[in-house]
Amino acid sequence: MARFATTHWSVILGSQHSPERAREALEEICRNYRRPVLSYVLQHGYGAADAEDLTQEFFARLVEQRWDARADPARGRFRAYLLTALQRFLANQAESGRAGKRGGGAPRVTLDEATARAPGSQSPEQAFNRSWVLTVIEHAVHRLEREIHAAGHESLYRELAEYLVESPDSADYRHAAERLDLKPNTVAVHVHRLRKRLRELIRDELANTVSNAEDLDGELQALRGITHTDAL
Repeated sequence: MARFATTHWSVILGSQHSPERAREALEEICRNYRRPVLSYVLQHGYGAADAEDLTQEFFARLVEQRWDARADPARGRFRAYLLTALQRFLANQAESGRAGKRGGGAPRVTLDEATARAPGSQSPEQAFNRSWVLTVIEHAVHRLEREIHAAGHESLYRELAEYLVESPDSADYRHAAERLDLKPNTVAVHVHRLRKRLRELIRDELANTVSNAEDLDGELQALRGITHTDAL
């Protein structure tokens, strides 16, 4: 439990003890999870320019007005809190009519829009959760890549990286073994270790968005139901 006392979300929920630390933790977690918010706004039908502006304004208000101070620690997963806060924010924007006055109708396509906009059949909530999972995995993969680089195993990683998220079959192992001049069983061991480490890093990323081990297990279970990948 000592691990969870220092997670971003636990620090935020304990803001009365250290408001400055809580603000820093909130800013960090907002930077990390900007894309799911943008996905939600885009899937609500806003254009690129409006979605970018609304996303920035949402996070600015979240940090400046400390909406998180109203969060209930007993109901404490940051993903659920952030989605609820975002739903209320957009509802207020729609009621005030301010969102419709943004951007002047000028299109502005960004890289974030291209990666964040989900298929049209998805609801905004589904788009948010899908993007959340992808963001968690992406952060974990980047951390794994830094570890691989520090260990000097880049060439091995380049050959096996495609098997991190989706399980390889026996033919994949054979082909990789031929390219690496290794035995298939040896390749299988390397893949197993990489996938195991990735899962550990994913779990560590998610730990920063919950306040206890029970919530972490619940968050992992929820995210497994959102995505079809076996990386979780």
